[in-house]
Amino acid sequence: MTCCTGHCAAAAHFDPKLAQRDLRRYQRRGPDPWTRVLLSELRRQPLQGLHLLDVGGGIGVIALELADADLASVTLAEASPAYLDVARGQVTASYGARPAHFVLGDFAETAINLPDADVVTLDRVVCCYPDVDALLWAASARARCLIAFTYPRDRWYTRAAIAVENLWRRLTGSPFRAFIHSPRYMASLLEAAGFARATHRESLAWALDLYRRP
Repeated sequence: MTCCTGHCAAAAHFDPKLAQRDLRRYQRRGPDPWTRVLLSELRRQPLQGLHLLDVGGGIGVIALELADADLASVTLAEASPAYLDVARGQVTASYGARPAHFVLGDFAETAINLPDADVVTLDRVVCCYPDVDALLWAASARARCLIAFTYPRDRWYTRAAIAVENLWRRLTGSPFRAFIHSPRYMASLLEAAGFARATHRESLAWALDLYRRP
């Protein structure tokens, strides 16, 4: 899910053409590099019989890659109707008789109506949302065991890159805006919700955190 100001902007930007492009890229190359990192950490966990909630799930890559992990069910929450339609077609076929649910809208608003999940994932989603408090509180409220998420590191060069992207979007009339949220602040939100960080990985530009409820 590319960074945006809200689900209406996401619905406009992530149109059917872009959804099909991302699907073709996934079919050719597999998951993006930091999605692979997130998946590798999840596969270290005992996933059999667990329920997965993927927030900002896009075309359903995480669910598709974990289809062989014997999950009990999967729920995708996504702001773009086009992306959710692609995910529905791909994930439903992969999961067969196992329940697969697809929820359209702003997760911070729809989360209250969703069932709890053992594992909640947010792959490149916190940078898409201006109100990180609402997003992570909603995720922590639904997560029984694990929360795993990736995000851009808070460094001068990532801030400069995002500033350039946001300027271009402003000049071209796009409502999208990207955000870098403080890792320390995000940690404080999840710790206040009763989670403890179990894993941290990072590169020059990206980071992954996995939090576990003790």
